[in-house]
Amino acid sequence: MTLNELKIKESAEVISINCDKVLKNRLYSFGIIKGAIVKIEELTLTKSTIEIKINQSKIALRLSEAEKIEVKYA
Repeated sequence: MTLNELKIKESAEVISINCDKVLKNRLYSFGIIKGAIVKIEELTLTKSTIEIKINQSKIALRLSEAEKIEVKYA
């Protein structure tokens, strides 16, 4: 399952990130790494942007970025 498939208020553990090195480094800088627990906070009406909470930070990701993050329910 990928991050974009979660519903609002659902949490999951990151199991892998499947993207190029530049995006992977950007996601790592936000704390999105294997084993991290993420929670979906908000979705835009068009679902083109997803707001997640990781640790005590909120981060907005594009749908295309969220599709590259594999997760499992925590």
